[in-house]
Amino acid sequence: MNPIDISSIVLISITLFAATVNGALGYGFSSITVPVALIFYTNRILNPALVLIEVVVNIYVLLINRESIPAVWRRVYPILIGLAPGVLIGSYLLSSIHPGWIKFFTYLFILPLILIQAAGIRRPLQSERALGIPFGTGIGFLYSVTTVSGPPLAVLFNNQGFVKKEFRAALGIIRVAESGLTAMAYYYLGLYSIESKAILSTIIPSVIIGIPVGAFLIRQMDAETFRRICMSFDVWVVGFGLSRVLIDLHLIGHPYAYSVMLSALLVDGYLLYHFFTKRKPIEMQPEAPEITPAAMPSVQSISPMERKWNRKE
Repeated sequence: MNPIDISSIVLISITLFAATVNGALGYGFSSITVPVALIFYTNRILNPALVLIEVVVNIYVLLINRESIPAVWRRVYPILIGLAPGVLIGSYLLSSIHPGWIKFFTYLFILPLILIQAAGIRRPLQSERALGIPFGTGIGFLYSVTTVSGPPLAVLFNNQGFVKKEFRAALGIIRVAESGLTAMAYYYLGLYSIESKAILSTIIPSVIIGIPVGAFLIRQMDAETFRRICMSFDVWVVGFGLSRVLIDLHLIGHPYAYSVMLSALLVDGYLLYHFFTKRKPIEMQPEAPEITPAAMPSVQSISPMERKWNRKE
């Protein structure tokens, strides 16, 4: 089997899995797809295809959570204001920076964010509105360069106490805006190529199948457990991708570069063990015994003295 066939099979498989995760959680398509796909493609070829897919996916997520838009609109509009300059700067750099270095910074940025989420670290921010515009600029830059913005957005919204429907609505608003702006910027810069169109046609069936499957699966299992397993997969893939790009850029020689992947696996293994051991006692906690009429003393069985004492209390 030639390398082109292998890359296509891997791309179809990973986008099907990523679309399933996105259908279940409302995000995760790019953060799962990008680390694996970058092994075979550069950001310059991969990003335009993913952005067009995400425009449609994000509109779908926003539509099914539209009832929560009024509750989150005021909290997210500062982020929307900051998106445009970040998208313009990032799109321009994507067309001019060496692809290997973009891969390196993509992996380097994503890995700690995933581990932060896996550790369950939450630090609510007091000045949410003041942070909105600079945070939006950073998100716009990161998304236009890597098509990944789910992990930092998830960290922010989890920290700020967004409930499930509000979380998905806020995520949908921002990601519709960032993917739409980035798609237009890519078109203006002429980044849509024949290779990008080929990738797009390859992954469309995976998205059509995966999104509804994920929406179905999330009703059958615990959402937090599903999310945690997906994060572990992210850690494994990003760790491998970072090790590979360190070798490609001649920053660390083979096999020492794989110590980065091993370190990420060890940290995630510890966090995964802590997650499941912490949840197990809660899930296995016995329910309070049901009090049946037979177990309750009847009125007749209580002596007059006891009734008098109870009235005093």
